[in-house]
Amino acid sequence: MQLFYNSTLDNSISQFVFPTEESKHIVKVLRKTEGDTLYITNGKGYIYTAEIMIADLKKCKVKISSKEKKHKPMHALHLAVAPTKMNDRFEWFLEKATEIGVNEITPIICDHSERKVLKIERLEKVIQSAMKQSLQAYLPILNEPISFSDFMKKEHHELLFIAHCEDEEKMELKRRVAADKDVTILIGPEGDFSTPEIKLAYESGFIPVSLGKNRLRTETAAIVACTTVAMINNG
Repeated sequence: MQLFYNSTLDNSISQFVFPTEESKHIVKVLRKTEGDTLYITNGKGYIYTAEIMIADLKKCKVKISSKEKKHKPMHALHLAVAPTKMNDRFEWFLEKATEIGVNEITPIICDHSERKVLKIERLEKVIQSAMKQSLQAYLPILNEPISFSDFMKKEHHELLFIAHCEDEEKMELKRRVAADKDVTILIGPEGDFSTPEIKLAYESGFIPVSLGKNRLRTETAAIVACTTVAMINNG
């Protein structure tokens, strides 16, 4: 099964034309023709089964034959992660977190952040590709970058955790996470969160957690956190 994505699809649409780039991929690369079946998600929980009506390189037209609403997880995972110095590392994190199961990502700009500008459109494509590859029907939300202090001002009603490298007593994340509970986890930059940021997080209700004995890169720490939450909820 190969999954395609189009955010404009809804239950009122019976026919659909793919844009040129995807039409060319479907007809020329995948060698699909009239009568073949395609699967499309709108990223909002639905997977549509469609039959190719016109296999055109520029405008591949399909007819929606059925739809299926996929079950949404009982929990929601929000990762607030400082952008890495190298773009490819942050893209890798987004790809793998989407495959594992993340609901929302917010890039947070911290005191020690070395990268403060992101190409959101490119990152959206990384997430879309990972969603399709892992055959998921829900597209994770990617928020615009926000300063750490502004993120702390937002209302939070979920379980709140911060993973930092300061030497203090912390319980392992896997012992703090509860199944079917929404959770937000803060992951800092290569230089870690600053002391004032950690203090502000505590004042905002975030609890310090450990992701293991080893010191991890930002993107690795984020994946460990994502995997831990997924295992608690899927185990």
